[in-house]
Amino acid sequence: MGIILLTNDDGVHAKGLNTLFKAITEADGLGEAYIVAPDRERSASGRSITIHKPLKVVEMSEKVYSISGTPTDSVVIGLSKVLPELPALVISGINHGPNLGDDIFYSGTVSAAMEGTLYDIPSIAMSLNMRNDEKPHFETAARVASEIAAFVIKNPLPFDTLLNVNVPNTKYRDIKGWKFTRMGKRKYEGAIHDTKSPWGDRYYWIGGGTATWDLNEDNDINAVQDGYVSITPIHLDLTNHDTLDFLAGQWSKWSSKKHGS
Repeated sequence: MGIILLTNDDGVHAKGLNTLFKAITEADGLGEAYIVAPDRERSASGRSITIHKPLKVVEMSEKVYSISGTPTDSVVIGLSKVLPELPALVISGINHGPNLGDDIFYSGTVSAAMEGTLYDIPSIAMSLNMRNDEKPHFETAARVASEIAAFVIKNPLPFDTLLNVNVPNTKYRDIKGWKFTRMGKRKYEGAIHDTKSPWGDRYYWIGGGTATWDLNEDNDINAVQDGYVSITPIHLDLTNHDTLDFLAGQWSKWSSKKHGS
């Protein structure tokens, strides 16, 4: 058994993270869980890393550490300075809300898993598809996380690949099944809000809005909406390899015409 690093973007005190910590700690044969997480909520922090100020690490309790930085900072400092050895696995979450489709580009939860992957450590991002007015079933997502963790430890992920997992907000017995999905496309309408200070200064608040998404059945968004656990492999190489030869050919044609050859 090795070490499993747990982190998140909702902060070290978040219920989702601590439910996950309990589940991993109590699971047979998984490993020794450590938490290194932001000292406060850092949602939508993306791949942000702190370079202009020092970071403070506080040992909250045995194997639980807070850091005055981002989720990415938490993984970097956790791996380099806090843990007694490199972990066998990084799990980020359980996020208080989904990370579906285009959300991954902003998500601190997914970004922390990306950082683990950059260190060649198998990494999983875990999110619960809950709304603020719903009772959260973190115990369901924690059980799913334990099962996926056991699988990944025995079945190494491909190079530069992490798993983005979204779990329906329901009791475990009510989950319809598991689906391996592609990343969907989600847009938010009306997410930029105008507001003014008491002195008339104009400000803008980003958040909320009405979500719309593509309706193809094989994407993560529809899988979770239909009651399935969505597991999406995310590759860190963003190169569109299918387009490389096409662009080279198009450039050659354009360049020849431009120079009259």
